[in-house]
Amino acid sequence: MARKRRAQKQSSRTHRKRLKPKTPNQADYIRAMSESDATFCFGPAGTGKTAVAVGMACEYILENKISKIVVTRPIIESGRGLGFLPGTLTEKVQPYLVPIMEEMKLYLGLETYRLMRETNTIEICPLEYMRGRNFHDTFMILDEAQNATFEQIKMFLTRIGIGSKAIINGDLEQTDLQGSEHGGLHTCISKLDNLDGVSICELDHSDIIRNSIISSILERLK
Repeated sequence: MARKRRAQKQSSRTHRKRLKPKTPNQADYIRAMSESDATFCFGPAGTGKTAVAVGMACEYILENKISKIVVTRPIIESGRGLGFLPGTLTEKVQPYLVPIMEEMKLYLGLETYRLMRETNTIEICPLEYMRGRNFHDTFMILDEAQNATFEQIKMFLTRIGIGSKAIINGDLEQTDLQGSEHGGLHTCISKLDNLDGVSICELDHSDIIRNSIISSILERLK
């Protein structure tokens, strides 16, 4: 009985989620990431913009195609603010990236994920801390890019090192920027369209892989 429990425990450690496109557009997204140095992906919530990018990053790190994963996003709260968050800037950004970290655990397995976090093979890097750094042999993900300014996205793109890939994703219809701040995702997509080495991917309501009601809700709330 003890031997059986150990075998089951070992099996649960090695079992992990595999990257498989659920729609034709997701398949195009995966193909674009594999062929391009920088890939922009935009579309509504629930279409897999982030999940597919995270899955691709995990496949690359497990296959030794890259040596590091870096995940970042603008620190912008949705709706009413939560007030002061204690800790360093890295600790402040971590709650915003919980969905990505949970997805990585599924793709890598809990033990591998923990080891990669401990060794900084998976790095959470606040967007504000990226200036001046270069990321070689790295899979870089900028999530929720609709909340980044043009200058922030430009800065992120100029961090791409040798042997690296950059994924920038967001929802052009949703932004938490207020006042005089303007999101730069649409402008970057427009300016970089048809540039060699850069892919632009669009996911739509047909790609929503959460509850199917989301598509109907988003149509009504336009």
